[in-house]
Amino acid sequence: MLRLMRLLAAFLDLSGQPAVVAGGGPVALRRTRTLLEAGLQVTVVAPQIHAEFSTLPVTVVHRHCKPDDLRGARVVVAATNDPAVNERLCEAAQKQGALVNHAGDAARGTLRFPAVVSRGGLQVAVSTGRELPVLAQALGDRITTLLPDEPTLDQWSRQREEALREAEPARELALQALREDIRTTLGVPA
Repeated sequence: MLRLMRLLAAFLDLSGQPAVVAGGGPVALRRTRTLLEAGLQVTVVAPQIHAEFSTLPVTVVHRHCKPDDLRGARVVVAATNDPAVNERLCEAAQKQGALVNHAGDAARGTLRFPAVVSRGGLQVAVSTGRELPVLAQALGDRITTLLPDEPTLDQWSRQREEALREAEPARELALQALREDIRTTLGVPA
């Protein structure tokens, strides 16, 4: 029987923090882009590097990754094509307290990359807890169709800020009206 993972769903502010990606292939490239979007400072260590890494603001070290390369990293991605190397790197990263993603076997790490949908500052992350990234991606695609456009999000943000400046009971009435507008727009029963 498949064991379901119990994971902490959280959004972390790791902007400016160091990250190491071990591996230079397509999976490492995708993970690197995700880390860069979150503002991390990424070092990629691999003997061979996908050409697109040259377009990214990363430090590249052209050699096999060693546990010493992970020192000080807050996030480590083990995405080499060698499962034994990935395992050694994950163990080393966990010993130093880093969040670690094992790209070949998510259950071996402490960090998973969910499917993420973003629009106008709104982020929705989907993880299946069953190692089914294709399902998470499909759910993310479906969620995209439900998200309001940016002008609507901006309007709701302004309404909330205005409501919070009100004194009671006007504040609660304005917040309730906003809740109802959001739920109606999204097709959620009140």
